[in-house]
Amino acid sequence: MALKDVVAGVRNEEGIAAVLGILKQSFGERFQTGQSFREQHSHTTSYLPAQLPDGVVFVETSDDVKTVVRACAAHRVPMIPFGTGSSLEGHINAPSGGISVDFTRMNKVLSVNAEDLDCTVEPGITREELNTYLRDTGLFFPIDPGANASIGGMASTRASGTNAVRYGTMKDNVLALTVVTADGEEIRTAQRARKSSAGYDLTRLFVGAEGTLGIITSITLKLQGIPAKISGGVCAFPSLKAACDTVIMTIQMGIPVARIELLDEMQMKAVNAYSKLSYPEKPTLFVEFHGTEETVALQAEQFREIAAEFGSDEFRYTANAEERAQLWKARHNAYWAGRALAPELNGLSTDVCVPISRLADCVAETQADIRETGLLAPIVGHAGDGNFHVLMLFDDKNPADLAKSEAFMARLNARALAMEGTCTGEHGVGQGKMSYLEQELGSAIPVMRSIKKSLDPDNIFNPGKIFRM
Repeated sequence: MALKDVVAGVRNEEGIAAVLGILKQSFGERFQTGQSFREQHSHTTSYLPAQLPDGVVFVETSDDVKTVVRACAAHRVPMIPFGTGSSLEGHINAPSGGISVDFTRMNKVLSVNAEDLDCTVEPGITREELNTYLRDTGLFFPIDPGANASIGGMASTRASGTNAVRYGTMKDNVLALTVVTADGEEIRTAQRARKSSAGYDLTRLFVGAEGTLGIITSITLKLQGIPAKISGGVCAFPSLKAACDTVIMTIQMGIPVARIELLDEMQMKAVNAYSKLSYPEKPTLFVEFHGTEETVALQAEQFREIAAEFGSDEFRYTANAEERAQLWKARHNAYWAGRALAPELNGLSTDVCVPISRLADCVAETQADIRETGLLAPIVGHAGDGNFHVLMLFDDKNPADLAKSEAFMARLNARALAMEGTCTGEHGVGQGKMSYLEQELGSAIPVMRSIKKSLDPDNIFNPGKIFRM
């Protein structure tokens, strides 16, 4: 993240005043301008400073969204979609002021097509709410970014998570969207068919656009059958390279692992202390297999053999649900365990992603950088797709500590890009990674700007995010 990218935009005071009046008349108590509401809709789960909207509107229907867009478009006032506020890169800040569009009341399941393994939902429903609703159908939605994020927010940031190695990311699991565009009209980007060659792939264009091209009002998702059997296990390794080589071999052998998570030594020390566990404080892999009783047992045995080749400790494996939950306790509590290493410090969680063949190199070089810089920064990774996270703990009130952390961040991103990776595997760009996106895709950014200008000529959809206009 870079503080230099969090700049105030030009405010349209006259237009904002006009829109505040229109929305108050249209929405009554569902439109709020109080300080506490505005603060709640501008917080960032990082050290980036908050930039408050001028008002918050709680929409309940797509017609509500159209009303907001038409009012804001007529007066050239920015709109910032809000799901749960769990994004990490300043996505919900309002650098030019404007209106926060809160989707927490648009949280319905609109349809479930069990035979076709898909459903359509409103953007405000969270992934946990959706899976609770689906439980009796024998289906589930597999994308798990960690936080109980909204589906609309997950689509907008192209989120993924621990299951991505088997089930893909949001871009692989969204079939269609409805979106309100700058003219205040709602478009549908695709039908429910699993494939199509009809026209531009508008679904993929809006997935990952971070609310900068239009406002999503419904999402049609692929679903999966709940596995008949789930098993899991954990094993420690003598070195980070051995753990990463095990991951590479597992993927290359075609073992359909559902999750394969890497925790470094510092992270294992943190989770032992936080969760009162006694795992070896070594580089560790947590794995999970989905399938039938026979297939998960076979996959686990194949993984055990591969891990043993690379010198792993005993592979602790179980198909018992309670025991499996205990095994995964360390991984699920990783963030809070890391924060507990130094609760007086602020935490900055960031991610990069590299080809899995470079994962060991990238993590090892990052660990060396952490040691040389004197940072406290545990690492946890979605090792199956080369994505890892660093939780930097630092004093954000100390300019020297902040500068040291930002310099480390710049080196981390440069390292990933040099290995043909990306500055963000799943967090998105927002404000915090704009400068790194320029380094990654500089020649493509003018094309992105052209798309933005075509669909949002007045720059009213979540301005100040992804790239500079």
